[in-house]
Amino acid sequence: MVNYLLMITAELENLTNLQPEDGKDDPNFSYYFKLKCGNCGEVTQKETCVCLNETVSLQQGRSTTHLVQKCKFCSREGTVTMIPGRGSPLTLELSESGKSAPLMLFDCRGAEPVGFLFGEGWKVESVEGTKFEGIDLSEGEFADYDEKGKCPVMISNLKADFTVVK
Repeated sequence: MVNYLLMITAELENLTNLQPEDGKDDPNFSYYFKLKCGNCGEVTQKETCVCLNETVSLQQGRSTTHLVQKCKFCSREGTVTMIPGRGSPLTLELSESGKSAPLMLFDCRGAEPVGFLFGEGWKVESVEGTKFEGIDLSEGEFADYDEKGKCPVMISNLKADFTVVK
């Protein structure tokens, strides 16, 4: 069993608290990434989607996980179980210091998550308190204007990494 913590960073201009729309442990937020087989090293061609509110029973029937996927190359099964409670928003302070924020913890057995894709369902707020919701980051950036604060706002240079944690 290896735990992978999804860490995100971005350049935030006049924005703070970048996170999934319903908070750090949003049960409906979809995480898209590729999986690398722990046995043969084959990486899936397409992204896999996992979500906290979608679970599947393991063959033994005693527990559940969020994903069971068989490697197309060697036929070994891998599982991904999400562990909520470890995430926090990406703040302006973290962004300015070049640090990452933890988003979600994944317990992976027989597989390794790689290549997280930013998509829909994000929220952020301006330094003046204006909330921006339903943000789509699939293009790699977001730009708007904060009428209340009378300033441009932007998210750019999105990056994500999976870090092994104990």
